[in-house]
Amino acid sequence: MFPLKDDIPTRRRPVVTVAILLANVGVYLFQHVAFPSFQASIFSLGLTPVEVVSGVDRWPPSLVPPAATLFTSMFTHGSLAHIGSNMLFLWIFGNNVEDDMGPVKFLIFYLLCGLGAAGAQIALGPGSDVPMVGASGAIAGVLGAYLLLYPHARVLALVPIFFFLQLVWVPAVIFLALWFVLQVLGGFATAGATGGGVAYAAHVGGFLVGVLLVRPFAGRIWRTDEEGGWRRMDPRSGAMWRRRRW
Repeated sequence: MFPLKDDIPTRRRPVVTVAILLANVGVYLFQHVAFPSFQASIFSLGLTPVEVVSGVDRWPPSLVPPAATLFTSMFTHGSLAHIGSNMLFLWIFGNNVEDDMGPVKFLIFYLLCGLGAAGAQIALGPGSDVPMVGASGAIAGVLGAYLLLYPHARVLALVPIFFFLQLVWVPAVIFLALWFVLQVLGGFATAGATGGGVAYAAHVGGFLVGVLLVRPFAGRIWRTDEEGGWRRMDPRSGAMWRRRRW
């Protein structure tokens, strides 16, 4: 399934979401003009687990020290399709999460999810010398937050049905739960692989960090009730609409 949009309106402009999107595009252009080759930009700006663990740059000369790649890798991409799909997911789901958290909290939340994704990838293979790039780990955290904040939302997606692609409104809880399961299965299927590919561990790690952080970062839309549960404010009307226990 490939998402196109959701059905949740926003109350204010998603300035941070747009800023992150533009930053990713800017870095992608920078990769093409500031390095002797595009591959050199990947090794310079990407996160290489063994470099971060050891603190030693194995692919000199590098533009940034190994520790800084925890951040630069979040804005670096390997192809036009890579950045295009990531930015589409960020736009569809990020604007609503930012709407709930507010711009400052959302920016901090986004970066923490990216760091959590990087940590998961390093923990899985601390000796790996394969650089990891992409915003998908941080965006996975946004998906985890969206799942809890908007369980009743719907996502318009392109769904393959036999030999055709159909536009179908899919409940967000199904779309995101299926996405997460596919990341977990992909991680098991590629466990032990030494080459490049999808950083499934980063996706799973980022998603779980997003789930864990959504309550404190979106705390302004949660209220305790007399039974110790949590009620969420409907972003459209401000009315209480669902009680959830944590």
